[in-house]
Amino acid sequence: MKIDVIEICKALNNETRLNILNWLKNPDANFPPQGNSLGEVVDLKGGVCVSSIQEKAGLSPSTVSNYLDMLQRAGLLLCERHGKWTYYRRNEEAIKELASYIIKEL
Repeated sequence: MKIDVIEICKALNNETRLNILNWLKNPDANFPPQGNSLGEVVDLKGGVCVSSIQEKAGLSPSTVSNYLDMLQRAGLLLCERHGKWTYYRRNEEAIKELASYIIKEL
């Protein structure tokens, strides 16, 4: 995987986007149980529904959607769609690569 450090820095240059990454580091502690409305048991792999993230952030749905999109384009989030719901989780591989880049290059 090759990360785009400039895009990542742009994505992290916002307190709420940084908070979202922090919250998703431990979704069980930061969000209510997920997937209850799916009607079936699905492995969400730690993913959190957009509406839960939006509620915790206290921002408009469109703002949170834009923030999640920016974090995803930077490679920091992965998303999966289940029915009409989209679930986001951290891309741990990209985050580890970023940490390695910072240690080696900066």
